[in-house]
Amino acid sequence: MLRPRVVVLSGAGISAESGLKTFRDAGGLWEGHNVMDVATPQAFAKNPKLVLQFYNERRRQLLKAQPNKAHQALVNLEEKYDVHVITQNVDDLHERAGSTQVLHLHGELLKARSTQNDGDIMECTKDLKIGDLCKNGFQLRPHIVWFGEAVPLLEKAATLVSKADYIIFVGTSMQVYPAASLIDYAPVHTHTFVVDPKPQLNAAHANTTVFEENATSGIQKVVEKLLQECR
Repeated sequence: MLRPRVVVLSGAGISAESGLKTFRDAGGLWEGHNVMDVATPQAFAKNPKLVLQFYNERRRQLLKAQPNKAHQALVNLEEKYDVHVITQNVDDLHERAGSTQVLHLHGELLKARSTQNDGDIMECTKDLKIGDLCKNGFQLRPHIVWFGEAVPLLEKAATLVSKADYIIFVGTSMQVYPAASLIDYAPVHTHTFVVDPKPQLNAAHANTTVFEENATSGIQKVVEKLLQECR
């Protein structure tokens, strides 16, 4: 028998409770940097050293962070449900908590890729520097989808959402495109949960439950509700 499918759409709010900051908390500044200076292809072409240093700092911060109770609670859903996490976050906290099906819309901080071949991707847990090359001799860059770049996994994410029985939005306003377009693929019958202390998400369907609270407390309530339904 097929288990009901839960699709989790997570954003910066869930990782903030693990100590990872988001530029949207500071009016477009991310750790003191204008995002256009560190998160665009143009920025990398203009000042690759600055961009690499910026992501090196983010990587070091991530390696010290730990999954929180929200990440861990979502893992418990896998006992009864087919759970797919679609995250806008570039950290690996969902995976470290134990989630087994995670799709990273915006790339992964602990990976690097060739500047000449997007498919040439490798693990990266140390600082990236000018002169660090892929196997074909091209400079490596962070495996991050920067502003102005295509989101290659968007179609796969849309397919997952289109087959969802339940959708959980946590720590994301879903106001930024193209990720915001995923809402449009949700089936009419889908029960939607929104977990956010200041929800901005307009309920696309009548069958929506909103928890106006932080991820760590709200997600545990959603998980408890879904596990009770599956008894």
